Amino acid sequence: PEEKLNLDDSQWEDIHVVTGALKMFFRELPEPLFPYCFFEQFVEAIKIQDNATRIKSIRSLVKKLPRPNYETMKILFEHLQKIAAKESVNLMSTQSLGIVFGPTLLRPEKETGNMAVHMLYQNQIVELMLSEYSKIFGS
Repeated sequence: PEEKLNLDDSQWEDIHVVTGALKMFFRELPEPLFPYCFFEQFVEAIKIQDNATRIKSIRSLVKKLPRPNYETMKILFEHLQKIAAKESVNLMSTQSLGIVFGPTLLRPEKETGNMAVHMLYQNQIVELMLSEYSKIFGS
C-alpha cells in the first residue's frame, strides 16, 4: 500500500530529515541512479587528466543513460547545484555534496576491496557534475 506523507508535519521542517529521506529513496532503488553497467565507464571518465575531455566524456555517458535516469539526474543535480550556490549559509560545497551523495547515486554492483578508491571516484564524479552542470546537462 502506498504511504501517505503529511508534509505539514513539523518533522519535515528539519532539513536533515528531508535530506535523509531523499538519500534513502535513492539508496533503496533496485539499481542506483547511475546504473551498475555504467559504473566503470564513469570511473574511467573521471580519471581523464584533461579537464575538457573529462567533462565531454562524462556528458556523453550521461546522455547514454536510460531516459528516466537522465531526467531524474538532471533535476536532482539542478537542485543540488542550488544548494551548493548557498554554501556560505548551509556549508554544503560541491565537494561536501559529492561526499554525501556520491556513494548513494553511484556504486559498483559487487563491492570489492577497492571501496576507498571507489568512494573517492564516486565523490569526484558527483562534484564534477555539480560544478560543470551546464556543460554536462546543457543542450
